[in-house]
Amino acid sequence: MPAHGLRSRVLTDTPGLHHVTGIVGDAQQAVEFYAGTLGLCLAQQTVNFEDLLQHHLYFTDAGGDPGSVLTVFPDPYADDGRVGRPQPERTALAVPEGSLVDWSERLRAAGVEVSPVERLAGDERALQFADPVGTRLELAEDDVPGDPYTARVDESMAVRGLHGVVLQSGNPYATASVLETLGYEYEVETTERVRYRAAGDRATVVDVLLGDAEGGREGPGTYHHVAVRVPEEEALYEWRDLFVERGYECSRVKDRHYFHSLYVREPGGILFELATNTGGLAAGEGDATALSLPEWFESERDLVESQLPRLTVPE
Repeated sequence: MPAHGLRSRVLTDTPGLHHVTGIVGDAQQAVEFYAGTLGLCLAQQTVNFEDLLQHHLYFTDAGGDPGSVLTVFPDPYADDGRVGRPQPERTALAVPEGSLVDWSERLRAAGVEVSPVERLAGDERALQFADPVGTRLELAEDDVPGDPYTARVDESMAVRGLHGVVLQSGNPYATASVLETLGYEYEVETTERVRYRAAGDRATVVDVLLGDAEGGREGPGTYHHVAVRVPEEEALYEWRDLFVERGYECSRVKDRHYFHSLYVREPGGILFELATNTGGLAAGEGDATALSLPEWFESERDLVESQLPRLTVPE
């Protein structure tokens, strides 16, 4: 299902995903699962810039590198979400070849149900599971470069970063066209999905699901958006001009403290963010035990800290 997306000016193709952001319930429960069970680094503890009294947690590899980042908005008072169209349906994390048996044992020991899957005529092996509020995840064998955080998981099986995402689009052809415009190339198609891949060396896979699905509802257990990497802030303005020309719903360029970004809601209904490919998000987990705020929120620190729960990282 190649869509032959076109663009009217020369822009640099994205090398792949920057981060994926989900919505969860309790913040401490999320830390215990993503940092404890999965062994990711809690690289940054900050706030949702659109809601000052809501945490925004960044889980990454040891360097906080774009392409390794999974972030969550904890919202303990929200109604449960429902996975469906149009939403990112699942995030796949990259783990070393041959590590899935160890991961299956580790996840089951933690009370997590896992389902082994094979795709592409057996060429891709993965484990599917969910976090405590039902957010769909997957561990996929993919020996991509990465800086695994190994305090709680042996290096032989530690997560290397993002592998890719699965999208449940309201219009798969429209979403495919946007992916091709961003520089993704059609790779392979089955009866249930179409795979697109960016030209980078990590976090390159996007699968677009085919077939019917019920409508989704945003809330804990669902994903909020998918972000791709762009080289620098100036490129965001060029991309914005292109998307506005096409009549897409598009934000202004925003300062996200750790990077600059642009949001676009494409015709298939998926919310994409284009984020600058800056350096690591944090120097280490020790700094992430304290709340990090951008300078424009520092005057509200006492209020924010009085309203948000204090988080601890698992031993």
